[in-house]
Amino acid sequence: MKKIFIITGEASGDKLASKVISKLMKVNPDVRFSCVGGSSLKSIGVKSIFDLKEITYIGFTNVLFNIFKIKKKINQTIKEVVKFDPDILFTVDSPEFTLRVAKKIKLLKPSIKTIHYVAPQVWIWRENRVKKFKKFLDHVLLLFNFEKKYFDKENIKNTFVGHPLLEDKNENKIEISNIIKSNKKIISIFAGSRDSEIRTLTPILIDFIKLMNKKSNNYFFIFHATHENKNEIYKYIKNLNIDNIDVVADDNVKRALLKNSIFAVAKSGTVSLEICNLKIPSIIIYKINMINYFIMKFLVKVKFVNIINIINKKEIIPELLQSECNADEIYKSVIYLLKKPEIMQEQLKICTQTLNGIKSKTSSSHEASAILNDYLVT
Repeated sequence: MKKIFIITGEASGDKLASKVISKLMKVNPDVRFSCVGGSSLKSIGVKSIFDLKEITYIGFTNVLFNIFKIKKKINQTIKEVVKFDPDILFTVDSPEFTLRVAKKIKLLKPSIKTIHYVAPQVWIWRENRVKKFKKFLDHVLLLFNFEKKYFDKENIKNTFVGHPLLEDKNENKIEISNIIKSNKKIISIFAGSRDSEIRTLTPILIDFIKLMNKKSNNYFFIFHATHENKNEIYKYIKNLNIDNIDVVADDNVKRALLKNSIFAVAKSGTVSLEICNLKIPSIIIYKINMINYFIMKFLVKVKFVNIINIINKKEIIPELLQSECNADEIYKSVIYLLKKPEIMQEQLKICTQTLNGIKSKTSSSHEASAILNDYLVT
């Protein structure tokens, strides 16, 4: 029986991996799996060797302060991969963790095929990393077609498969009136998936909601959570005595609520693509400690953090970062845009045009699973 070991490093990678593996299971049911993953992989029956939260760190200082824990988990993962002896090591995003494992595995077991999904963002910083990948990666699956040139240059086998969050989905109809008992307009809130993001952004977002409630009682605010962090977010709101906030973790329910939202306030990350794809106007927020921020400013080659803005080389979706990431600025930006529907429509128009330029022609997860299956049968 063929075997695949999957390695993710955070909730978004776990979600992407699950989409690919669920497709592979349908075309090739005779494959055994093990993983470092979270609730999404668990939901399709793939058991993780440890809790994903144990390796989810953000920023240079947090990684530095937890370096020994991370090294311990890398070594544990390497040991489990060797023990499992897979045909394929399928690594997804989080290169500081996943690719460290892949590099070591290639040295220890060269026969294991190493396939990485979500290329490291070499177009943002540390482009010279690509040369190193050639030594231990057999195939890189790209989310964006403009990434190809970086890997072609070093003759690394790569395929543009597109982004799963941009796929059209056949969904079960969710009746959101069972969740929101009023006729209030929905504003979706994304505080992130990592504990450090939730600790930093949730209090700011709650203060923003309080300001919105002073202005009007027409809105209902939905925090989009993962199963792993739902309770962590709920701790912040349970004693607030505010009846127009809720926390939702189910993917189908979250998507239904987002589709019915009039606006979204989102932490910088891949979720912004899903928001744009559903044609919901939004702003982007982010805040990290000053040391990490200055290191990032020194290293990165781009002016913006959001992929839509990066591609267009101008701010299409407003970004409130660092000192601007506060309740007052978020409130002012949201109110301003809600009063200016023509600006929101222009944002959505450009976002749609941009997404059409980076979508794959078929299903991303289907293409990625087909490549995995090709390696299994050849």
